[in-house]
Amino acid sequence: MRLLMLGGTEFAGRAVVEAALGRGWDVTAFHRGRREAPPGARSLLGDRTAPGGLAALAEGEWDVVVDTWSAAPTAVRDTARLLRGRAGRYVYVSSCSVYAWSPPAGYGEDAPLVEGASAEAGQTDYTRDKRGGELAAVEVFGADRSVLVRAGLILGPHENVGRLPWWLTRMARGGPVLAPGPRDLPLQYVDVRDLAEWILGAAEQGLSGPYNLMSPSGHATMETLLDACARVTGGAAELRWTEPEVILAAGIEPWIQLPVWVPPDSDMHDALHSADVSRALATGLRCRPVEETVAGTWSWLRGIGGVAPQRSDRTRKGLDPEVEAKVLAAGTGA
Repeated sequence: MRLLMLGGTEFAGRAVVEAALGRGWDVTAFHRGRREAPPGARSLLGDRTAPGGLAALAEGEWDVVVDTWSAAPTAVRDTARLLRGRAGRYVYVSSCSVYAWSPPAGYGEDAPLVEGASAEAGQTDYTRDKRGGELAAVEVFGADRSVLVRAGLILGPHENVGRLPWWLTRMARGGPVLAPGPRDLPLQYVDVRDLAEWILGAAEQGLSGPYNLMSPSGHATMETLLDACARVTGGAAELRWTEPEVILAAGIEPWIQLPVWVPPDSDMHDALHSADVSRALATGLRCRPVEETVAGTWSWLRGIGGVAPQRSDRTRKGLDPEVEAKVLAAGTGA
């Protein structure tokens, strides 16, 4: 198979490139040149936001294009139009954020979608940008030659959003750690490497249409995730399980200040940790244990000196140590 990866030097794109190389595919990565593509991939340089920035893609044919773009939908539209006659399938890595807020627990791919998005739009907000990217891919390649990967929470090596790296860094610091309860709170996420393998399998199978791409809800819990983080970093952290009411009363922002966590029985939990993923599972999604995701991320983080890269277009994650200490001093256990 011949893969054109739009991007390919960071997180999800990099995982797709590495997985494709592992399968013996012929891989081309189109990127800005700010970072090196994985060894074995051919690089084409360009900037989709600049006039003439797609010139390097004027020639070449590919079986599948994978695109993770998350800004102006017109960039997806323009790239897809350029490649329409020279690529077999267009896989757009979208987001479960494209569903109209707030989706009910157990929502599937047929749930209502956000309104106001367009393939012709400039950059607006993340939700409509991703939906606009979907519309662009389908408009150009058609419903039968486009795959919409509606990913949820993505974790794993090379993460540049700051969720799992923050927890690992916090655990490595040791001492009492604010652990948001309840312990058995079901989580839903996908390891970036499992995401990549499913995308390649989808291309091989000739799949099309939208797919919610995360683990089954409850594949991990807050307890199994944080226990794994504590163990892999050396066991110096002491988890102090704290009731959700105490955390919320302290003004701590779920998902941002305590990454991954959102309160149980809330719209946020239904939207972020309870999607129906039966369609993806039936087409080959396999989810590795949370311990493997945590260990792989910690190994990578240590290998780069302990400081994870951070996307400039994403909010910084994590809880201020003083706030954490204050809540621990006043809180009650979960």
